[in-house]
Amino acid sequence: MKCDGKTVGAAAVADTLPGDVVLLGCGDVGPVHEPPDAYAELARPTLAAADIRFGQCERVYSERGAYQVQAGSHSRLPKHMASVFTSCGFDVVSLASNHTMDWGGEALLDTKALLEEKGIATTGAGSNLQEARKPAIVERKGIKVAFLAYCSVLRPGYAATSKKPGCAPLRIHTYYEAEEYQPGLPPKVVTVPYEEDMEAVKEDIAAVRQKADVVVLSLHWGLHEIPRAMADYQPIVAHAAFEAGADVILGHHAHLPKAVEVYKGKVCFHSLSNFIMSNPGPTTPEQVEERIRRLKGYGTELDPDYPHLPYGVDAKRSLVARAVLSKKGVGRVSFLPVLIDKQLRPEFLRQGDARFDDAVRYMEWCSEDYAHRFRIEGDEVVVIDS
Repeated sequence: MKCDGKTVGAAAVADTLPGDVVLLGCGDVGPVHEPPDAYAELARPTLAAADIRFGQCERVYSERGAYQVQAGSHSRLPKHMASVFTSCGFDVVSLASNHTMDWGGEALLDTKALLEEKGIATTGAGSNLQEARKPAIVERKGIKVAFLAYCSVLRPGYAATSKKPGCAPLRIHTYYEAEEYQPGLPPKVVTVPYEEDMEAVKEDIAAVRQKADVVVLSLHWGLHEIPRAMADYQPIVAHAAFEAGADVILGHHAHLPKAVEVYKGKVCFHSLSNFIMSNPGPTTPEQVEERIRRLKGYGTELDPDYPHLPYGVDAKRSLVARAVLSKKGVGRVSFLPVLIDKQLRPEFLRQGDARFDDAVRYMEWCSEDYAHRFRIEGDEVVVIDS
């Protein structure tokens, strides 16, 4: 059954009271192909029904800046391409990503200013570290919702400092430990957050906790393109953030869905996947061969039906987090299964559609090593403590 443009999730309206606020959290946004406004066609009715819409910005929008040799990706777009954010109706956007400084500080600051001119609050990057760590606070129906954003997959020089633009960092140490005495066996990879960055995140959460009714933490992190696998620092960071006072975590960067985890009644979406993305993809035979080799090493392969979503066969899978907020904090938390069609438009799936059932099975598989329980209600998958 195809989406007919009606609002998905309407069956769960009974979970809200008149004073409640509904938050929808989306993953990576940054299409490079025209026209930018066409991508939201199927999703717009459901997005419009929310009170607050969040997205992750994956590009910079500017004519200025210098390409950074360490970037590895040409992610600068003309300013008119940022209309994808207004066509979705986003209210707040995270700028904390591994591409935020691909064209230096000028392009980053142009992007921040452009989105804010459109009435979209931003967080996670800025002209210096203090600005990058500054929360975006959005108020609806008298409820103040604070958003903080950090990036754990930063290239050298991308972290903001007291004197330099960049991202709010949550950097990670990587260690390699021998698991056995035999020479040549693969080492165990150990990842732990920088202590000073983790403390800064906890301080920011505690500080904004005094100003807001709900604290939403956005994290650009994890292992991209590898199905199901997660880095061991992720639950460490999530649990510490929840202990510090964060209410819900919206993760992204992986370009495919990852585990949903419940910790002491709070929900972490480790990866919401792509929401609206496109990529030029490999074009020459050599580039195609290299991409196939890389994805094979990740345990996946190119999807021939999605040449401009070249992150593996599960890159078309997505989910949108939904949370009901009140003065008391976060109530019901769920996710809306999404499938990206061949025109790269996110389509909200409905209960009774075989693709909806497949999406739920996939998320159970992703999440089976983490505390969680799913219950289907209408077109939503409600997340409850295990």
